[in-house]
Amino acid sequence: MSRIIFTHETMAKTLTYCLMHFTVAIAVAYALTSDWQIALSIGIIEPLVQTVFFNMHERGWNKARADYKRRVMDSGLA
Repeated sequence: MSRIIFTHETMAKTLTYCLMHFTVAIAVAYALTSDWQIALSIGIIEPLVQTVFFNMHERGWNKARADYKRRVMDSGLA
């Protein structure tokens, strides 16, 4: 059951991170270039790549947390 919760939490965090990142990236690119076409190009490509890596990063942390909890429970320290 906890695996399902972590999976959905990670997906929700990834999606909200993606939306926030698109907004910031487009705004910064527009502020630097004053050109909406360039701003949208930069603001779409870069956040997509970052979102994929964020999801992998978050899944790695979730796995590390689960592994740590399992080791603690197996050692009888809990």
